[in-house]
Amino acid sequence: MAEPRDRPVLGVLGGMGPLAGATFAGRLVALTPAARDQDHIPVILRNDPRVPDRSSARLGQGEDPLEAMLRGIRLLERAGADLIAIPCNTAHLWFDQLAAQAKVPLLHIIESVCDDLERLGAGGCRVGLMGTAATLQLGLYRGPLQRRGFDVLETAPEDVRLCTQAIDAVKTNHPERALAPAAACIERLIERGAQAVVLGCTELPLAVPHAGRRAFGVPLTDSIDALARAAIARCTMAAAPAEA
Repeated sequence: MAEPRDRPVLGVLGGMGPLAGATFAGRLVALTPAARDQDHIPVILRNDPRVPDRSSARLGQGEDPLEAMLRGIRLLERAGADLIAIPCNTAHLWFDQLAAQAKVPLLHIIESVCDDLERLGAGGCRVGLMGTAATLQLGLYRGPLQRRGFDVLETAPEDVRLCTQAIDAVKTNHPERALAPAAACIERLIERGAQAVVLGCTELPLAVPHAGRRAFGVPLTDSIDALARAAIARCTMAAAPAEA
């Protein structure tokens, strides 16, 4: 007879930015199939905005955030996390270093987005990529997408400012100012041939409300939701009943 097992505790290394971390926790709940409170995933959220800016650091203009992120991981581990999600794309430029020192598995947001593109039926498509200047310049998505068979179309250098404007508007608690530049960037990628678009910064999904996404006419993969779906799948699989 199969015996149910407790779901793993998910640690969330948030605060990069704070609204993205809080939104990830909310979307995790919203996307979890549940008939009662007890069907949801136990979550420990560390939403610490004191982590130095990731883009500035990678572009040689600011303090390295690695130690601050490691402190957050250690705190989550001590609190009982069995698995950790990091709802910040640019933080994954340090993923290998973080994973090497973590005592529990880390989910990878880029692989989660690749999985979500396939879920949306965009496998093998030409994918338009939006993100921070560091994410785009350092090719955070390019290699993983290409290895999964996607043709990558990155935001043109002259349009990166649109991504930056949208991201900054969300980070300063003015998401209503974020939609226009984000939408303009999406439309330019589509004009250049994108058949799907990756919102490759966790502020960008907050700039483009779910209700208006169908209007663009191509699938938009949301890195917050993609990571949440990956966490739900991993935790659900781990909690599957053990065979007698």
